Order: sequence, then C-alpha cells, then structure tokens
Amino acid sequence: MTSSPETVVPAAARPVAKLSLPMLTAMVVGGMVGAGVFSLPARFAVATGILGSLIAWAVAGTGMLMLAFVFQNLAIRKPELDSGVYIYAKAGFGDYAGFNSAIGFWASTVAGNTFYWVFMSATIGAFTSSFGDGATVLAVAISSVGVWLFHYLVARGVKDAAAINTIVTIGKLLPILTFIVVMFVYFDAGVFADNWLADTYGELGNLNEQVRNTMIITTFVFIGVEGASVYSRYAKSRRDVGRATVLGFLSVLAIFALVTLSTYSVVPQPDIARTRQPSMIGVFESQVGHWGQIFISVGIIISVLGAYLAWTLMAAEVLYNPARGDDMPRFLGLENENGVPITALVVTSLGIQALLGLTLFVNNALDFMLDFSTVLALVPYLLAAGYALKLGLTGEAYEGVPPRVRRTETIVAGAATAYTLFLFDAAGLKFVLLSTVILAPATLLYVKARSEQARRLFTPVEACLCALIVLGAAAGVIGLWSGHLSI
Repeated sequence: MTSSPETVVPAAARPVAKLSLPMLTAMVVGGMVGAGVFSLPARFAVATGILGSLIAWAVAGTGMLMLAFVFQNLAIRKPELDSGVYIYAKAGFGDYAGFNSAIGFWASTVAGNTFYWVFMSATIGAFTSSFGDGATVLAVAISSVGVWLFHYLVARGVKDAAAINTIVTIGKLLPILTFIVVMFVYFDAGVFADNWLADTYGELGNLNEQVRNTMIITTFVFIGVEGASVYSRYAKSRRDVGRATVLGFLSVLAIFALVTLSTYSVVPQPDIARTRQPSMIGVFESQVGHWGQIFISVGIIISVLGAYLAWTLMAAEVLYNPARGDDMPRFLGLENENGVPITALVVTSLGIQALLGLTLFVNNALDFMLDFSTVLALVPYLLAAGYALKLGLTGEAYEGVPPRVRRTETIVAGAATAYTLFLFDAAGLKFVLLSTVILAPATLLYVKARSEQARRLFTPVEACLCALIVLGAAAGVIGLWSGHLSI
C-alpha cells in the first residue's frame, strides 16, 4: 500500500536512485516502442506507398532527430535544468508557458496511456467479440483493473519500475524483429514493385498529400524521445541524458522504417490497408499461419504494458517537478516513503480512468486517442525547440564555445521548431482546439499555485496567451455542442 500524504518523506532526507546510460536508453526505447509500431502497416497503406513512406520516414526521422538533438544540446548547455521537458519552456518563455508545457505533456501521456489500453483490448478482440474494437464495457472494465494494478507497481518505487521496464523493453522487441526478418524472407519482387507508387488503391492524392497524411502516426510513434530528459534528475551523468536520447531515437527509427518497408515487400497495398488493427497481426498471419496471430498478439500485450509503465512514470514526474518548482499546487509535489510522487500518480491514474470511460462514447476511440495524444505532445516539443533556438540566437550558455558549434546547434533548433509548427498544421484545427479545451480549465491549477506563493498571476504577455487559450477552448466547446467538431 502507498502512504498517505501525511506520511510524506522529505526529498532531501533520502538517497535518489541513479539510472545508468543503458537504463536511460531503455526508458527512451520503452516509451516509443509501444502500440504504434503494431499499427504502422495499415496506417501507412491507407495513405501512401513505398515511395511516399520512404519520404515520410525521411521527413519524420529528420524532424524528430532535430528534436532529439535539441534535448541533447539542452542537457549539455543547461545542465542545471534537470526537471524534465517543462523546465525548458519556463526558462525560455516564462512561468505560464512552462505550466502549459507541463500540462500539455501530462495530458498527452494520459491520452496515450488510454490509447494503449484500448489498443490492447482491440488485440484481444480478435479472439473474442466481447472486447470488440477495444471500447466495449467489458474492455473498459478490465482495462480499469489494469490501471490500478500498474498504479500499485509504480507506487512501489521508480527504480524498481525502471528496472522492470528495461527487461520488458528487451522482451517486446523480439516479436517486432521476428516480424521484420520473416517479411524479408518472404520478399516478393513483384509485390514490392506494385507497391512502389501505390496507384492501385483509392485516391491517395499527390505525393505531398500522401506524406502529410502520415505525419500524425509517425509523430505518435516517436513520442517518448524526451524520456531521458524527464528522468534527468535520476541520471548518473548529465551527458548520459543526451546520449540516451539520440541512441534510443536512432534505434527506434530503424525499427519503425523496417516494419513499414518489410510489409510492403510481401502484401499488396490494398490488402494491407484493409487489415484489421492491430494490422501487424493480420499481415504476419497471412504469411505464417494462425500461430503468427498468437505470437504477435502476445508481443503487443508485452509491448503495450511496458510502454504503459514508462509513460505512467513520465506523467507522474511531469506533474511532480512543476509542483516542486512552485509552478503547480503543492499537493502535486507530495511523495510516499518510496520517493514516488504519489499525488501526481493518483491524479494521472484518475485521468486515465476518466478517458477510458469516455471511449464508450467516442467514435473510433483508437484513432481519436492516438491523434489527441500526439497533438498535445506538440506543445512542449515546440516550446523546448523554441528555447534552444533562443539560446543559439542570443548566445546565452555558449560562452567559450566555438562559433561553429553555436551556429550548428542554432540551425538544428531552428529546424526542430519549423518541423513542430508543420506538425500542428498537419494535425488540423480540430485537434488544436480540442487541446485548448484541456489547457484552459487546467489554468485553475496555475492560479492556485500562484496564490499559494502570493505571486503575480500573469504578465501582460501571459494574460494575452491565456486569453487566446480560453477563446480556443470556447470555440472548441461550441464546435462540439453544435456538431461542427466530432469526437
């Protein structure tokens, strides 16, 4: 059992568990390799062919690599900022921007974890109709039990959970790598050639439209690239944070691209596009028989549970760190006897539970939670990239650094900023407005935190930003009420 808030142990009174480079890298890989990789075949096939997918992975890989470099560079240039992603937004653009970065990232993890439960239930739904597409009453009930079992596991301690995640990360990569090898063993040159331009399936639009239509899914599968940054306060070495970020990203990029290309090498695109999600199951089964369905299904359950663990840890940290920095109410900074941010963990679990209930009323809960999680994550990504760009342009933190290094890192930050803005455009106005529906009421937490510290609520610029968020939320609510926006 976890302790009550009254039995909180002061943070300074206990040693903090330190994570090595391999464990930090496993947190990055574990955070990214979750459910998304198992849906890649069909998500890509309905949007594009081989050529489009190659361009999409090049664009997404380059853009996300720039973001990975941003987190690596920030870890080096600003080693004192060890409170995760939100602290970069706060340092660069003020307290309210930092708060919105934290809320955006937290809400993204909550929506992402809800997606994981729906995805896993949909996997089981291939064997029993009671689970359907992952959003039935039984599926929600079983998922709810899982939410609180994992809550108990995480509450036992971050170090134990991180060690378990390392083991799970290794285990869940086995079916994915097996899938890739088997697909290339069954390589069909004729099928590969037909899938090159994918002009036999529907109206996909021009190549530019095809690439744009893959951007949300490619971004979703890369969310977690900042995982090492979130746990920077646990790292044995600050340089390990940047190294783990880049190592984890490059490993995952290779896996994701190979999953997509290997699928196109054996199954015609129309058949891939019609495959039931999780589509990797159907594709693998079509080549090896029924045992393939069971093999990949088990892999999905292991993978999703491992990613869920990593993301639950991230979500709790993202609420805890701002509370310790007086940017959120004090109650979110309480810890139990294991050094776990217990109140933040409870709020996170309650948030996931609430969204699980919402899935009963949402059309296509799987895709909705995936897209919503992705757009919410863009808020902290944009602010972190913008801060790195600001540092490069002003020269702050580059004293004594060769001009060539500063110039290179500024270009990288500029590219990451531009890429993130492009993703907002690709996501569309609907999800941007829905994001403000989350951010606007969450501002009440910011108001409470400022009142606890007896500090000024907003600067003039922050007041304008708050007004824009509230107006966006009002437009979103009106859109939902009138039916112009649907979920």
